[in-house]
Amino acid sequence: MNTGWQIQDKFLEIHSQWVTVIGEHLQDETGQILEYWRVEKADSVIILPIQNQQLILPPPTYRPGLGDKTLDFPGGRVPQGEEAVTVVPKILQRELGITADTISQLISLNTQGWAINSSFSNQRLFGFVVELKPTVQIPSNFVGAMYSINDDGIALLLNSLTCLQCRAVLLAWWTKRHFLTHVEYDKDDWNKDDWYE
Repeated sequence: MNTGWQIQDKFLEIHSQWVTVIGEHLQDETGQILEYWRVEKADSVIILPIQNQQLILPPPTYRPGLGDKTLDFPGGRVPQGEEAVTVVPKILQRELGITADTISQLISLNTQGWAINSSFSNQRLFGFVVELKPTVQIPSNFVGAMYSINDDGIALLLNSLTCLQCRAVLLAWWTKRHFLTHVEYDKDDWNKDDWYE
């Protein structure tokens, strides 16, 4: 969709491995020239690991932007040229100490990615749910917390999560899952898999 805004000039562009900062002058549909700043970032992946009806989170990690440690789901960036799904096993190995063969099911919550801050950034967020084999042993030093998959467990987890992206992925999954288990539908007309784009 073309909004009619035209780039007049780019007065700043700074590159690093994961982020590019751009300053531009844009002309809007009324002819007004606006100074506009935006950031181009690598897309993000957040994974909800599940084993035996428990959500598993790695130990809290220091977040420089907050100056504190936070409890988060496993996640990371998508390197240029890679698909989001291909980084899932690498992230799980790094953050939970497990290998790809421990995954029994991998579900994508969104194939196109959600826009994180479309007025300032091009970054998209991809959410995945990973069911781990029930007998897999996750090294104890890689487990920060476990929450039961029920209303009480999800409420406790939401109370502990400060990361908005983690909360968004959790709520998207929980809403879909909760809806699918509490609604009557004609199985011939409606496919549960349609909920996972």
